[in-house]
Amino acid sequence: MKILAIDSSGLTATVALVFDGVMTAEYTTNFKKTHSQTLLPMIDEIVKMTGTDLAALDVIAVAAGPGSFTGLRIGSSTAKGLGLALQKPIIGVPTLEGLAYNMFGCSRVICPIMDARRNQVYTGLYAFEGDRFCVLSEQKAVSIEEIIEEINSLGKPSVFLGDGVPVFQEIIREQARVDVIFAPAHMGMQRAAAVAVRAEVLYKEGKQESAAEHKPVYLRKSQAEREREAAQKER
Repeated sequence: MKILAIDSSGLTATVALVFDGVMTAEYTTNFKKTHSQTLLPMIDEIVKMTGTDLAALDVIAVAAGPGSFTGLRIGSSTAKGLGLALQKPIIGVPTLEGLAYNMFGCSRVICPIMDARRNQVYTGLYAFEGDRFCVLSEQKAVSIEEIIEEINSLGKPSVFLGDGVPVFQEIIREQARVDVIFAPAHMGMQRAAAVAVRAEVLYKEGKQESAAEHKPVYLRKSQAEREREAAQKER
């Protein structure tokens, strides 16, 4: 199975080609450029370097959210454009599941956290039983204290990863009542190859959609929407 995977849901921009279970190419950046500047050139680079014919792809995978509103729109519009042009299905991978897949085979409870601002994180709880991926708590936007308490209630050793770790690491250390560790740099941020691997599982479960059907999952309203609603209430 030939998969092009895209993730621009957070600070990291990452694309990958995974062919028949082999990571053929992956290009990841975590730098001060907007994803609109980087994503298409990154795809073009790995396609040219590997001599890939995009028409030979089976599916396009994309981190579908939650995450940065702008980043999700860029990733989804890129996937939709390619899907429409190539007539390929889309696999929308929940962002937190893609992140959790970095820890494949880990025996700990996996807690990816993305900084959602306003003292909240996008998060969920996951685990592997052998090679079986288990969703312990669906992805959501909650306070960091709430997800720490949920971890404490499980009473199991846990691992945290994601761009929320540098922001909330000290709070986690102070409030966690279970053994916690933090993923190292090469496993701690979004990777498109992990999105591709998760996408193949979802594809086999029949969870693909057409490019026209695909849209990102935001979980909460954008700041602009919140400000507009607040202004309307004041009238």
